[in-house]
Amino acid sequence: MTAAHVTEVAIKVDVDTHDGAREGIPRLAGIFREAGIAASFFVSMGPDRSGRAILRVLTRKGFLRKMLRTRAASTYGWRTVLSGTLLPSRPIGSAFPELLRSLAAEGHEVGPHGWDHVRWHDRLHRMDEREAREEFLKGLRAVEAVLGRLPEGSAAPGWQCTSASLAVQDALRLFYHSDTRGTEPFVPVAGRRTFRALEIPTTLPTLDEVMGTEAAAREGLVPFFDRRLLEGRLNVLTVHTETEGIGHAAFLEELLRRWQSRGVRFVRLLDVAARLASPGAGPLPRAEVVWGEVEGRAGRVAMQGPSR
Repeated sequence: MTAAHVTEVAIKVDVDTHDGAREGIPRLAGIFREAGIAASFFVSMGPDRSGRAILRVLTRKGFLRKMLRTRAASTYGWRTVLSGTLLPSRPIGSAFPELLRSLAAEGHEVGPHGWDHVRWHDRLHRMDEREAREEFLKGLRAVEAVLGRLPEGSAAPGWQCTSASLAVQDALRLFYHSDTRGTEPFVPVAGRRTFRALEIPTTLPTLDEVMGTEAAAREGLVPFFDRRLLEGRLNVLTVHTETEGIGHAAFLEELLRRWQSRGVRFVRLLDVAARLASPGAGPLPRAEVVWGEVEGRAGRVAMQGPSR
């Protein structure tokens, strides 16, 4: 999966909130600039309704425990925690077109992370293909309006992915997506259908899944992530503008230095997709998209099932 079996890391940046875009994007862009790294940014383009996510306390086992363990109020700030409930929603990516254009100008990939992050995360499983298309198109067209071109990849909010959302992305001719958790790139199968656009899953834990756990406290955050890096493979790390981009930038800087000292090659997801689609790359495994749980994350996510 990697060029000459070099250890590779693709950094996937999720932008979920207004403050994450405003504060986290510039901070992460500066970190990547200093390190000489190009990343893949996926931006929620519509309203920040993060306050409505509090309803997951009633519907998702472990959500309250995660909120307390990660100190969500201090990480996200009360303005974000109350956004869309006691305080009005603010636009996320569409509020900062110059920031997104500056990312693209610096060589980063920019794509959609949905329109309404909370709505996609909490309602996708009830959407048919028509409704999923309408919702997905809002985010896609908003990115196109900012960049002046259609993006080639996307990443689903909260790793929420169904046969309907996969069908929509195929119909819109996306080159690839990063919608699941898994171990390696694959051709997705869902609802007895095999889809065209390849899937590049997140392979490593995320910081918010690890913070406050016994293992991380025992090992230290940087050693914890470093020990889970797979040699000679593609590793995909999802970071968030709200965590690494604001309150935990020092962790990310130290982790990048550690990996660079090990000779890790950093790549964008788009470059990985292009390589896998090139002549002579060989067939990718076909795998069912299944639902499962990830340690440290409340609720179920879409995951890479066994290869066929």
